[in-house]
Amino acid sequence: MKIYRHSFTVNAPLSAVAEFHKDARALRQLTPPPLIVQFNNVEPLGEGSVADFTMWAGPMPVRWVAVHSQVTEQNGFVDTQKRGPFRSWRHHHGFRAVDAQTTVVIDEIEAEYGNVISRFMWLNLPLLFAYRAWRTRAALDIEK
Repeated sequence: MKIYRHSFTVNAPLSAVAEFHKDARALRQLTPPPLIVQFNNVEPLGEGSVADFTMWAGPMPVRWVAVHSQVTEQNGFVDTQKRGPFRSWRHHHGFRAVDAQTTVVIDEIEAEYGNVISRFMWLNLPLLFAYRAWRTRAALDIEK
């Protein structure tokens, strides 16, 4: 089992950060080019909700189906891969208020490789999460 952890601070209230991540369609904003996200079916974030999407890396599609659990309005959620390139994938996406205008976003992923695509994706997690931090700050930072 591989574990990846990443965290960053955003200059925005916890409620704004939670609201931004509540909409699974934010995934489009948080996915770096040249990847493209196509939604097959995305339910509103809630306990047991499903996000079914395809990521395109050029002409290569990667289908991903995730189920959300441990959903709390202000503390985040867990997404667990039900279908995708990994043998297993569990991503805890959490938020913690530092003060009234500052929030820490915390991501922790536990995964097992499934195929060569999953290995490539795993190796690129630092780049992916650096991009997500940049895009989240660009969307939410109150100090612009």
